[in-house]
Amino acid sequence: MRLLKENKVLFLNFSSLSVLQISNYLFPLITFPYLVRVLGPEKYGLVNFAAAFVTYFSMLTDYGFNISGTQIISLVRDNQRKLKKNFWTIFFVKAILFTLSIFIFLPLVFFIGKFSSESLFYFVSFLMVFGTVLFPQWFFQGMEKMHYITLVNIGVKSLWVVSVFIFIRHPDDALKLVLLNSVSFILIGLLGFTLVIVNFGIGFYLPKISEIKEQFIKGWYVFLSTVSISLYTNSNIFILGLFTNNEVVGYFAGADKIRIAIQGIFGNAGQSIFPHVSRLFKESLEKATGFLRQYLKIIIISGGVVTVASFLFANELTLLLLGQKYVASISILEILIFLPLLIALSNIYGIQIMLNTGHKKEFTKIVFSAGVLNTVLALVLVPYLQAIGSAIAVLTAEIFVTTAMWRFVKRKRIL
Repeated sequence: MRLLKENKVLFLNFSSLSVLQISNYLFPLITFPYLVRVLGPEKYGLVNFAAAFVTYFSMLTDYGFNISGTQIISLVRDNQRKLKKNFWTIFFVKAILFTLSIFIFLPLVFFIGKFSSESLFYFVSFLMVFGTVLFPQWFFQGMEKMHYITLVNIGVKSLWVVSVFIFIRHPDDALKLVLLNSVSFILIGLLGFTLVIVNFGIGFYLPKISEIKEQFIKGWYVFLSTVSISLYTNSNIFILGLFTNNEVVGYFAGADKIRIAIQGIFGNAGQSIFPHVSRLFKESLEKATGFLRQYLKIIIISGGVVTVASFLFANELTLLLLGQKYVASISILEILIFLPLLIALSNIYGIQIMLNTGHKKEFTKIVFSAGVLNTVLALVLVPYLQAIGSAIAVLTAEIFVTTAMWRFVKRKRIL
């Protein structure tokens, strides 16, 4: 009881994100098996390839603020003036980057055959970027008010689930699915943005050019790290789509969706504790490391059990969730299944420790090196091994990241 009282806000945030994560499992559990069967590997692969393409623009507009913005807001949340200034400055940075994204996106879609042949598909997918620009997840996380994220997401995604079963009936409805996805992103963004303005009393503030420049500088290393991370996460589907076909992308995407669902078990915990750990490091190194040692034990034990169980039942998981058309996804999942535990560990050593102790440059170097490693391996392996090559590339990159971050933290004797 004492522990619960001392960490009431942390437990509330963790509970909120746990509920959100359960909903994130529940909704795909309802729709995912349906969609992969109705669309088939080819159309399902096209949907995921388009999503991987526009993710680059979401990443550009995010500029790493889900990490750096969270940290900034958590440190100024008791100062309304600074809170307002930082909220609007970050939003203006994202708006500038969204405008830049449009100017990059249009020539690519109009003049490159891979995209121009399905231009409407990519235009509709790009609308998701606008939704991510609007949604201030970084603000809610920094304020440790994650229940807002939960309520908004569950409400909109419930409507999305119903819409999927009403409107998606055969492979030719793939474009309708992309439209539903984009509309849900925009709705979540609009609701989240409105909640910040109304519930937190954030009046309008026009940031100075110097303040916008300062946010660009503050977020630079985190942005580089997110770009680098994308080189060994999002880029695998993208590279696979360039060298193979939509059907092969569908096999990989199906297996990867199962991996992502399993990874979510640990992902919400990492998001919940980040602002809390940031403040602990500010107060005392001993308090922060003591908290993280206990958290590390929980992750190793629970992650080990989940990984082993998932590997042993990869065949059953794949056939149950994807169906007989996706037998080729089984061997892919058996490789990808080790990622959730590795990513949870690298989150502790990298996000929670290295970023909170001022080692942003070293963090960026590690993930950038991993991104290059993954890209090179994917370019070499995918033409010969296709989806298996992509899975091997991303697993190798994540092993490198986790090992390098662990060695850095040990060498600095932080944990």
